Amino acid sequence: MPNFIIECSENVLRLKSADDIMQEVFNSALSTDLFTAPEIKVRINPFSHYNNGNTLSDFIHVFGYIMEGRNEEQKNNLSKAIVTKLNTILPEVKSISMNIDDFQKAGYFNCKMI
Repeated sequence: MPNFIIECSENVLRLKSADDIMQEVFNSALSTDLFTAPEIKVRINPFSHYNNGNTLSDFIHVFGYIMEGRNEEQKNNLSKAIVTKLNTILPEVKSISMNIDDFQKAGYFNCKMI
């Protein structure tokens, strides 16, 4: 925990490598001091087929899934840090966004908890 899933148009990966984009999201999340490095997980899914406002304009959207317990200000700062960094490294991409959803502790389980 947390998990950051990056969805983007395939062309974005021609502008910047997947590894570079994921590393910037990782670094931005780490810079908020909400998580430790071993906790942060980042994945990327490029799309070759999409409709972005009835256009094929490039886009990036980051879905953040974090454990409940962070306040609204912390979540806003996390989103702002990640979107700001992506906007800095990919100024050609005009649609960059992010949302955060909370995992509830009740019902969450992973293999380290066995």
